[in-house]
Amino acid sequence: MRGDDGICGSLFSYIDLDQRIRPDHPLRLIRAIANTALKSLSGEFGKLYSPIGRGSIPPERLMRAMLLQAFYSIRSERQLVERIDTDLLFRWFVGLGIEDAVWDATTFSKNRDRLLDGALAGKFLAAVLSQHRVKLLLSSDHFSVDGTLLEAWASAKSFQPKDGSGGSPDPRRNGERDFRGERRRNDTHASTTDPDARLFRKGPGKEARLCFMGHALMENRNGLIVGAVTTRASGHAERLAALALIAPHADRPQPITLGADKGYDASDFVMELRQKAATPHVAQNRSGRRSAIDGRTTRHSGYGVSQRIRKRIEEAFGWAKTVAGLRKLRHRGLPKVDWQFTLAMAAYDLVRLPKLLGNPAAWS
Repeated sequence: MRGDDGICGSLFSYIDLDQRIRPDHPLRLIRAIANTALKSLSGEFGKLYSPIGRGSIPPERLMRAMLLQAFYSIRSERQLVERIDTDLLFRWFVGLGIEDAVWDATTFSKNRDRLLDGALAGKFLAAVLSQHRVKLLLSSDHFSVDGTLLEAWASAKSFQPKDGSGGSPDPRRNGERDFRGERRRNDTHASTTDPDARLFRKGPGKEARLCFMGHALMENRNGLIVGAVTTRASGHAERLAALALIAPHADRPQPITLGADKGYDASDFVMELRQKAATPHVAQNRSGRRSAIDGRTTRHSGYGVSQRIRKRIEEAFGWAKTVAGLRKLRHRGLPKVDWQFTLAMAAYDLVRLPKLLGNPAAWS
């Protein structure tokens, strides 16, 4: 019998959002882990708000909403708010009831900016990793580090001389600009759109772009990101960031290992790692030079293992750029970019945890 296509509304409707989400949905486990981490950050959230005045959007809901933005590749916060308004799964994850009003996109953005002042993305990542069942997945002895370029939300036309000697801009919208014969350098030029962005190229023959540099530290047991930071792009940024990221895990009685690619093969970097009781499992760079890594390191079987596993860190960068929206940054300024990149690394860990832990019902 053919079904009736007529719309039949009911006078009363009793909907339990939790029952509308299937028991084995990955977001159940992700939400439980995220809620535990957010609960531990309640004191940090309290420092960012005044004790008097009208209540704003709860910071826990802001964080859960931004995680959804990374999970589902939502381009803008306006689209995110619209999706929360119409999607029951999103409402359940954020913590809104079926009849609760959703915030305006501008209000959401204004409240989100408050979280930037507390550097909460890094603290949230640490809170996720500090949970007992998650901590059992982490290696405390073997790590890998790498960096990736993050294209800034600024065009090459905005890269102007700092002394204002550049030619008059074309008055038309997105007017033409000829850079032929012009020598542009970071010490003499700066972007008028995002002054923190730097002109940088990935390698010889590659085009130079305005970008930042994101750095991540990965543990080698399950490939989870345990540290993240964003810096201005430069030739020394990767090695300096690697030393800062490995420092909390080094200087222990038991030596640790740090895997890295050829870009980290520098004598001063290798020496500083050894001073921190960290064995540098760095790929040898022998292109017209002498490598700082010799047979004392490469003869061990663990060196080959580190060289194979270190490449898994590219999976986190690939996910962040293709899924979490970091192919082209949405924010300007180093603090906001650092916040966005660190939260994306935390989201990557959360996406991987359901398969590593299993049994979402145990965390509900």
